[in-house]
Amino acid sequence: MNLKESLEKKKFIVTSEIQAPLGDDDPEELIGNLKKIRGRVDGISLSEVEFEGVVGDTIKTCDLLNKNRFNAIYQTTTRDKNRIQLQKDLTLAHETGVENLLVFTEDYRISGDTLQESMFFHVDSGKIASVLDHMKEGQTIDGKEMPNPIDFVLGSGVETPWGKNVPKRGMEEMEDMMNVGTGYFLTTPIFDIDQFAQFMKQVQTFNVPVIAEVMILRTAGMGKFLNRHFKSGLVPEWVIQKLMQAPDKTKASIDLFADTVNSLKDLCQGVHIITIGGVDKLGEYLNAAKLK
Repeated sequence: MNLKESLEKKKFIVTSEIQAPLGDDDPEELIGNLKKIRGRVDGISLSEVEFEGVVGDTIKTCDLLNKNRFNAIYQTTTRDKNRIQLQKDLTLAHETGVENLLVFTEDYRISGDTLQESMFFHVDSGKIASVLDHMKEGQTIDGKEMPNPIDFVLGSGVETPWGKNVPKRGMEEMEDMMNVGTGYFLTTPIFDIDQFAQFMKQVQTFNVPVIAEVMILRTAGMGKFLNRHFKSGLVPEWVIQKLMQAPDKTKASIDLFADTVNSLKDLCQGVHIITIGGVDKLGEYLNAAKLK
C-alpha cells in the first residue's frame, strides 16, 4: 500500500528517510538494505543534499526507488528556487513516477541517513501554491499547456517543540499550508510524549493527519552530537543517560524507539523514521515496535 492509499484509509503511516547516494556511494547497496523492509513502509523520502560540494541526485534516486517498488517521497524547499525552477524540478520528479511531495517550514533539518544539517527556511506558501495550482490544471506558470495535469500528495513539515503554547505564527503557517492542499503534517523529532500530546490538542482543529518524526539513536554520543551541533536540548538528557548507562546499547536503543512509537500510536496518524546511517538495521526496530 502506498502513502496516498494509507492516508485515505486512515492507516497508521510508516515512512522513513534516506539520503541520495553521494560520490562513490553504491546505489545498489542502498537498495539492497531497503529490500529488507519492502512492504513495511508506506514511503521513502529523499532530501536535496549537498555535502562538501558533492550533490546527491535526488530525482534519480527517486526513480531508482520507484523501479524497485518503493514509494518515493521527493523533498524540496522553496527558499532558493523561483517558480520556474520549482516547476522544472517537480515536472522531472513526476516523470520518474513520483507522486509524493514534502516541503518544510522549520529552520533546520537533520537529513537523510548521516548526521548532516540541511537548511529548509520558511516555505513560501504562495510560491508553492502558484506552481502546484498551475500543474494541477495542466498548465505551466506562464500559461502553456502541459501534456498532462500533475498532482502530488503534499506533506508539510512543522516545528513541534511548542507544547502547550503554539505561537500564532506557527498556527498561521500550518493554516497556510492546509489551504495549499497539505495532505499531512510531518513533525520535528519527538521525544517528549506529554508535550507532543498538548501540541496535538492544539492543532486538531485543522483536521489534517499528523505524522510524528522518530529518530533512531544508537549511542549517547549521537544524542550529544545533535545537541551540540544542531539544536541544544533536541535530545533530552534522560535519553542520553539511558543510552550511556545501558549495558546493552543496542537493546536500549531499540527499547527507546519502540516505547516512543507505541506511545504515539494513539496520538497521531503515523511515524516518520530517521535512521541516521542505520537503514540496514531498520527491520529490527520495526519488529520491536510491531510496525507492519
